[in-house]
Amino acid sequence: MADHPSQKSEIFGSDAYSPAEIQDKVEKLGVKKARMPFLPELVLAVVAGGSIGLGGMFFGIILGDPTMGFAAQRFLGGIAFSLGLALVMIGGAELFTGNCLLVMAWANRQISTGEVLKNWTIVWFGNLIGALGLVFLLVMAHFADLNGGQVGAGMLKLAIGKLSPDAVTIFFKGIMCNILVCLAVWLAYAGRSVADKMAGMILPVAAFVAAGFEHCVANMMFLPFAYVLVQTGHVPAGLDVSVITLPNIAHNLIPATLGNIVGGAGFVGVIYWLIYRKGLGGLTPLASKSATRPAE
Repeated sequence: MADHPSQKSEIFGSDAYSPAEIQDKVEKLGVKKARMPFLPELVLAVVAGGSIGLGGMFFGIILGDPTMGFAAQRFLGGIAFSLGLALVMIGGAELFTGNCLLVMAWANRQISTGEVLKNWTIVWFGNLIGALGLVFLLVMAHFADLNGGQVGAGMLKLAIGKLSPDAVTIFFKGIMCNILVCLAVWLAYAGRSVADKMAGMILPVAAFVAAGFEHCVANMMFLPFAYVLVQTGHVPAGLDVSVITLPNIAHNLIPATLGNIVGGAGFVGVIYWLIYRKGLGGLTPLASKSATRPAE
């Protein structure tokens, strides 16, 4: 029997959702995310932290080949890292950087400032738990020993590069990172199939990785993993790892997180909201204030 045309379009769809439809979807999802019960929200955040960490693990394998040129290594590494966002967006999980787009529902007064901050706090710490859990698994699996220890050396050099800049530089790298990550999320929402979503998100993710921008959730895996390698003596001779300390990890994560908020919420969420909701009115009329509040 021949396939029905609608069935083919669902599997091999190329008719993406329009930007106005994406804006509508992001607003509705923002309300659902902000009102999610604590336990599933936390567990989904743990899953996302581990998922982004798996993308970082894949990137680490590319870093473990010192024979590659800089541009080729970063480009291929960025494509490999996109595994993490694919697991989040297609598999389903709660990622702090992507949830910066909750600002669109907040701008409509559909959710409160407290609900946004609660979601971000739970998801940030859940992402941290997931990332640290993956660090434990990778250490126990001797991941750093791949390619004669070159993978571990590559991860250490990556961490040194992330911990050396001043806080202002890290902050602006965080802004640039989450502009690209939230654009990747935006493009993923445009897709009607798994292939569409993958195709939309890969290049923005590869761009931020290749440029060396700072993603706070990815750094929750990269930096603690490097710290454990230092503490367990897995350091190549001649490599100065004095910068890999717990205070310096906080020195990275705090400004990177703040930069991610500004980049994702301000430069993507607010701008698209101003265009498609404020400027063009949106596709779906806003519910009344009483209808958007949870039942007492």
